[in-house]
Amino acid sequence: MSATETSRTEAPVTVAAALRRVSTRLALAGIERAQAEARLLVEAATGASRAEIIGFGERMLGTAQSESLEHLVARRCLREPVSRILGKREFWSLPFAVTPATLDPRPDSETLVSAVLQEIGDRQAALEILDLGTGTGCLLLALLSELPRARGTGVDVAPEAVATAQGNAAALGLADRAAFVVGDWARDINARFHVVISNPPYIESAAVSGLQPEVARFDPAAALDGGPDGLAAYRLLIPQAAERLVPGGLMALEIGAGQAESVDRLAADAGFTAVGTVHDLAGIPRCLLFRK
Repeated sequence: MSATETSRTEAPVTVAAALRRVSTRLALAGIERAQAEARLLVEAATGASRAEIIGFGERMLGTAQSESLEHLVARRCLREPVSRILGKREFWSLPFAVTPATLDPRPDSETLVSAVLQEIGDRQAALEILDLGTGTGCLLLALLSELPRARGTGVDVAPEAVATAQGNAAALGLADRAAFVVGDWARDINARFHVVISNPPYIESAAVSGLQPEVARFDPAAALDGGPDGLAAYRLLIPQAAERLVPGGLMALEIGAGQAESVDRLAADAGFTAVGTVHDLAGIPRCLLFRK
């Protein structure tokens, strides 16, 4: 009898016992944040909040809840990220829907949001922001949530990603200040902007398959693969950003480890002046800032 079949024939368990069992299974599957993720899966299976889970730990799981939890845990043990199992991810303390067409937002990308806000200074400025490779729209929408007079346009080559970003904008109450369009970087954009932001694919092609299973198997390849040297997207988008920024405009780019010098050169060749490098929580240069 398989482990799954065994779990389904066991006697009902309490919420607290289920949490312990799930945490153990996830840890054995190599999941680093096993306890925290176990709680998220139990919450999803039971429909209870974190406070309710803590307060009613001795409540018994119903049959349907146990079966739902088993299904969720089995998926996570196959290394499917919790965000994709639940269809949502928190970013900048905001909820974002995540779909197969979008990159799973990472905490490291919040570095770009904070760097742009610090560089802008005046949060009441009436800015126009362009987000290239928008995915879920998390970068643009996080900025708009902090800049009440700003407006933005997000561009993505995947129609499904654009639809996801539009849904996220509506859910966050930002749809009146955010437009999302299908496009090849900024090629078909004719407007001018004060800020251009991007988290482009920057993983070297040969390295994609060696990424964590949660990334390599479940993030869209087009959002990861940056070509043989990881810089293909920068070569395309940086000159386009230069054409669409107003004089003195700001460009903020997320980069991978070891790419700062190369991206600096590409930006300088396009007429940009470097104005800042911001490190992520691990101390890795993660965001480069430039002025036109």
